[in-house]
Amino acid sequence: MNDKAAAPGADVASPCNNVCRMNAETGLCEGCLRTLAEIAAWSGMRPEEKLAVLASLPARRAQP
Repeated sequence: MNDKAAAPGADVASPCNNVCRMNAETGLCEGCLRTLAEIAAWSGMRPEEKLAVLASLPARRAQP
């Protein structure tokens, strides 16, 4: 039996799609639409924080 606790937020999949290009105008990754801060913090975020980021992506995608 594994007694190690899962890493915080490990149960929410990353939206990364390996198109890692930051848009200088928007400050968002052109692939996953996250900010650099969100990308850097992702592995340490709690599940609810990750879900909040994921919930913001459709509105970002809709912006010109």
